[in-house]
Amino acid sequence: MDITPERGPIGVVGLGTIGQRWAATFAHHGYEVSCYDPDPARWEAFQTLHPALIDDLERLAPARAARGPIRFSTDLGKALAGTAFVQESGPERLDLKQDLLAGIERHVGENVVIASSSSALLVSEMQAKCTRPQRVVLAHPFNPVHLMPLVEIVGGRETSPEVVEQTRAFYEALGKKPAVLRKEVTGHLALRLMGAMWREAIALVESGVASAEDVDRAFCYGPGPKWTLQGSFISNHLNADGIESFLTKYGKTYQDIWDDLGDAKLQPETITRVSREVREAIGERSDAELRDQRDAGLVDLLRVMTQRAAL
Repeated sequence: MDITPERGPIGVVGLGTIGQRWAATFAHHGYEVSCYDPDPARWEAFQTLHPALIDDLERLAPARAARGPIRFSTDLGKALAGTAFVQESGPERLDLKQDLLAGIERHVGENVVIASSSSALLVSEMQAKCTRPQRVVLAHPFNPVHLMPLVEIVGGRETSPEVVEQTRAFYEALGKKPAVLRKEVTGHLALRLMGAMWREAIALVESGVASAEDVDRAFCYGPGPKWTLQGSFISNHLNADGIESFLTKYGKTYQDIWDDLGDAKLQPETITRVSREVREAIGERSDAELRDQRDAGLVDLLRVMTQRAAL
């Protein structure tokens, strides 16, 4: 299943927040993109947003090829006609995903890879109604999709290992940083890591140890910069005379922390407290302003990371 632009357009199924950014990304890399969504208002919203997404992508990494055209249809068959690869980004509901993936199958060639952007569902369950489940694979991006490099890839029980490898190579050619899971797990990699840290963050706020603003400050100015550059394992390897030394030297400290971690429950009172403190930290800034600051900062940060990786 050689995945190349010459073989046809990329199908994007579902034109919400994730699908819109996938479409812009594929077009930026010279692919013809054919989008489907049952709601034409999503296409109108995308057309409004598209120039800003392309501007972000150009600032991050100027296109090396002519930008691919993007078309849209509310008819799944018309949208997927001739497509060489499909990125599914529909709502996060198992029954809907199962029907949607089975529907996609009916409109594409038998060797076309179908990649799902699902953030938590298992591929083995999503591919249950497919006649060729071996070409269904998870390719979960990180938001904002057009900027963030991570794509988590994993196959289900019936997914071909060849499809997993070709999917990894496809995203890598787009400049993404694929992480391949060796087996399925709810939430994949990044969401599980975030979930573990965020559970403790909420527990710390809930128990009055620190404010939401200071917890975020600890993330940003503590492990954040180092983990961004090298991840947790290599960072800790450098915090001692190698990872073995670190685990031996600080193992008890971490075990004591793990044994004392909070067990946050999202009860109404917890939601109220955390929401109030987050609103206080935001102050007068609008969501649009926060989003613009985030995306501009990501472009600058990722450009530096890309330059360093090229050295």
